[in-house]
Amino acid sequence: MNQGMAENDEPILPVGERPKGPNLERLRQNLDDYMVEKGLRTTEQRRIIVSTFFDTTDHLTIDELLERVRAIDHRIGYATVYRTMRMLSEGGIANELHFGDGLTRYELADESSHHDHLICENCGKITEFEEPLIEELQERIARQYGFHLLHHKHELYGLCAECVKSPDSKRRMQR
Repeated sequence: MNQGMAENDEPILPVGERPKGPNLERLRQNLDDYMVEKGLRTTEQRRIIVSTFFDTTDHLTIDELLERVRAIDHRIGYATVYRTMRMLSEGGIANELHFGDGLTRYELADESSHHDHLICENCGKITEFEEPLIEELQERIARQYGFHLLHHKHELYGLCAECVKSPDSKRRMQR
């Protein structure tokens, strides 16, 4: 294999790095401001849920977050986690993600750490990436059509590297 060429003889283009993490301090301040504005109080259970959510880099469902917070306080219920995540979404602190599997997942909503997603349709693995070439191309296309771009989401569905190696996925890829 030549340097700068992939195994299929296509040129390897330089790609961006993993996205930088969200600004947690700013998000916590935004949450505090939102709660004051809405007259919401901070309960111990809500604090545990928010802290657990802020401490993860995973794209969690309500059930996954519930499992984690119950390891800290077994009295926390599904409805409390659901209402807290709804509050975080409405306050612009969390993004709701829908990757076509019927589940709602959540991630921190930080405009300064924009990224896109690779979603494995076999195992469900979600990989975040940031690619300046894609961002530049999207902006150029929007300008070409006189479109004022406000935001976007870019999701690529396929098979992760681990699943590509499995015999089951080889059959799936041949379809």
